[in-house]
Amino acid sequence: MSTRRAHASDYIFPAVGWVVAVGVPVVFLAVFFLLPTLTLVGRGFVDEAGQWDLTGIGDVLGRARTWRVIGQTLWMSSVATAICLILSLPGAWVLYRTRFVGRDLLRGIVAVPFVLPSVVVGVAFRSLFVEGAPLGFLQWDGTHTAVIVGMVFFNYSVGVRTLGNMWVRLDPRAEEAAAALGATPARVFLTVTLPRLMPALASSAAVIFLFCTTSFGLVLVLGGVTTSTVETEIYFLTTALLDLRSASVLSIVQLIVIAFSLWLGSRARRAGAATQTMRTDVRARELRRADLPAFAVTLTVIVGLLIIPMGNLLWRSLHRGGSFTFANYIDLADKDAVRVLKDSVLSATARSITIALVAMVTAVVIGILVSIVVTRRARSRSGRIAISTLDALFMLPLGVSAVTVGFGFLIALDKPPVDLRGSWWLIPMAQAMVAIPLVVRVVTPVLASIDPRQREVAHVLGAGPARGLITVEGPFVMRSLAIGAAFAFSMSLGEFGATSFLARPATPTLPVTIYRLVSEPGAVEQGMALAASVLLASLAGVIMAVVEMRADPQQHMERRRS
Repeated sequence: MSTRRAHASDYIFPAVGWVVAVGVPVVFLAVFFLLPTLTLVGRGFVDEAGQWDLTGIGDVLGRARTWRVIGQTLWMSSVATAICLILSLPGAWVLYRTRFVGRDLLRGIVAVPFVLPSVVVGVAFRSLFVEGAPLGFLQWDGTHTAVIVGMVFFNYSVGVRTLGNMWVRLDPRAEEAAAALGATPARVFLTVTLPRLMPALASSAAVIFLFCTTSFGLVLVLGGVTTSTVETEIYFLTTALLDLRSASVLSIVQLIVIAFSLWLGSRARRAGAATQTMRTDVRARELRRADLPAFAVTLTVIVGLLIIPMGNLLWRSLHRGGSFTFANYIDLADKDAVRVLKDSVLSATARSITIALVAMVTAVVIGILVSIVVTRRARSRSGRIAISTLDALFMLPLGVSAVTVGFGFLIALDKPPVDLRGSWWLIPMAQAMVAIPLVVRVVTPVLASIDPRQREVAHVLGAGPARGLITVEGPFVMRSLAIGAAFAFSMSLGEFGATSFLARPATPTLPVTIYRLVSEPGAVEQGMALAASVLLASLAGVIMAVVEMRADPQQHMERRRS
């Protein structure tokens, strides 16, 4: 086995293997992402007759309402991002640079919002802010403030984990030297640590801002009639006014904003990698008295921002008309409980689970194929460019709102040769397209870390491509694959942006059902919305908890050897 061969190609696949591994994902991406997105963008540049016409862009951008919506989107997202970063700094220090009893539990609680559906979070905070609720005296229901609080809830974990993962790898000798020269802890942080964290802060800010601008379900539930973002305006123009051209122009504006955010985040990550000295042997130290202020802030945020809203959601779901009752949960099985629904909530739940399973399997299959291809070493420069291009193409859905994906499906997949207007598969394919980049990002680093010599040894010993993948790479990738599948399932189960465009009135998913219920003023509808939100949050949370509790396959193998 030559060294040159090992570096030229990590593993030799037959031509048919490459055709399948590359062709299937590319066709899927072309049909379910590029075609809808490009059709949507193109709709903004043509008139109703299909002729090239740019006057529609000027008309939409000339409206005062358009700029009011864009302004609201930008300022609410900016304020929420700033608050997230301020709160995340002490959280990242306490949870990643110190150790104490219960730290892992607090880390787990902080990670919970990442897998919660936006509709559930909206309902949870609305149950806190409505009149008669614990925080009803603040009169935040239907205000910008409520939306910003919900955005902070969602993205606090992003800031803590991004900053913490970088902070725990910073070489501590610079801080130690400054302290030895007499600098106070505050001065060490401001003059030494904070400048070194700036790349992570900038990267976190870009990602959090991106997530805030695409908080569709959250804004729809918490914002009321006075709060609109670009996404909710697209939804309003499409479903209420049937103004597809104006909606397309706003989608283009959103794409530009998102692309700019991703570009800033990418630059910040590259700057951090180029200028910082990272170590993997930095150990967390015991919690000290000087850390107590940061610990107090972190604990207050976790309890006040994360635990209380979800606890209040559960408590209020067990009440109706001021009395303790299980009626809200019992009514979930009754299709005639309310007039706004044509089917029971449990039927919608079963439908959502089925759709999420199909979306998960699709995302995992496509994600595995993409991960296998992008972790191979090409023999030529053109091959390396092709692999990098494929990797970049499958990251594009991360930079496109789910609302844009759903709207694109609506206007692009409605005529031959791809006519899926009446197809059941439309929703799971849209959800899979949103989840695939996440699967790729979870699986690819693990595949890339496998020593290529192991693949070469298997090849020399006669193992075919399929057997080599299963026996050599399979044990390493199983845990990351399970996590990717769990994320895909949870994301699909709670997906609301794309599904809100595609779900039929008679066959809604659980998130769409919750939105219909919470939009009604009756006590029965509101109570059922709370109970259904608890059900949806429990399903998503249990799936992630089960996966996280599974033993690492590699550790299991080591225990068996011993």
